[in-house]
Order: sequence, then structure tokens, then C-alpha cells
Amino acid sequence: MSVIPVRHIPDPVLREKTKRVPNITPALRALVDDMIETMYKEHGVGIAANQVGRSLRVTYIEIPEERDEDDNIVQEHSSHVLINPEIIRRVGEREVEEGCLSIPGWRGKLIRSERVTVKALDLDGREIRIKADGLLAQALEHETDHLNGIVYIDRMENIENLFPLDLRAGVNTEEQAADNGEPKPPPDPNLIWRLRQPVAPVVRRR
Repeated sequence: MSVIPVRHIPDPVLREKTKRVPNITPALRALVDDMIETMYKEHGVGIAANQVGRSLRVTYIEIPEERDEDDNIVQEHSSHVLINPEIIRRVGEREVEEGCLSIPGWRGKLIRSERVTVKALDLDGREIRIKADGLLAQALEHETDHLNGIVYIDRMENIENLFPLDLRAGVNTEEQAADNGEPKPPPDPNLIWRLRQPVAPVVRRR
């Protein structure tokens, strides 16, 4: 396994609708291994093949276990290799915060579905269906968007909901010292927003 550099917007490969995978090959399995290794290095919960420069409908998602203050599991660990995934059902809406390995340093607020159903193939070529809510549903929509040439800022409604990561953590970048000793200006969200390509809203059941 090896780490592959992650492509960042405005790399054109991120704007292409990826090609369906006709069959499972050793080369595809090797690509998935490299994608997983890359995602771990970048501390993500999902990665799509076009994020590492391959225009194929392949994604990997791994959701960590989460426990509440009483040590009860509120989110189970799960991992999924998805070949040719397709969202066949979306239900409800909820506002979420989202980041992306291809838009480093930023997070945004947007609307995702409460629940989704996804149809795909696994690495053995078997058809699978996943019914998901919470973070897994969010990741499934995010990664499927990637495979259709869509990034999360395309689904945002206004620039006020786009935040630098350090500001979301409560750090005032104006007070941070730059290498030359001068105050560091806050990042300009317009640099990211101008790369947005608005898309039609998805159809969700209530």
C-alpha cells in the first residue's frame, strides 16, 4: 500500500463524473488499498477515487465508534468499500457541518439527508444495500457527490456558512504570528467560494 497525493479544488478531475467500474481486478483492489492508506494519513472518514486522480466510481468510508458520557455506544464503527454506488432513497433533512480532504482548512454548514439507502457492489462484486443515518448517511452523500463531480461547497447556500478550521476551533488568526513576525490575516472565504458550482437540490422524502 502507498499514499497518493490528494487532489484539491480546482483540479479538473474533481469536477468530472467518474466512470463506472466494469469488473473487479487486482489493479482495482490495489487502488482501494492505496485509497485507504491515503485516507488514514489525511485523517478522513471517506475518500473517493477521483480525489487521488482516478476517475472511477469507487469510494471507501470508515466511521469511527462514538460513545456518550456514560460510555454507551451512540455510533458504531463501520467500514465500506463501495463500487458504483448509487443513492436510491433519501429521507428527511438536517443541517450538518462538513469538511473535505480536497478543500483543506475549511468547513461549511449545509443540508444533508437524515437517512439514505445506497446500492453498490463490494470488492467481491456482490450487490449490497446500506441503510444509514447520522454520520454514515452524511458520508455516503458526500462521497457519492464526489463521484458525480460535486463538492460540498456546491450544496451550500451562502458564504457566511463557510469557516476556516482554526476559526471553528475558536482561534483568532489575526493574533497568530506569521513566520515574519507580522499578524496573520484571516483566510479569505471568497478564494474558496468562487470555485463553487451550484447544483440542483436533491429530492428527499419526508
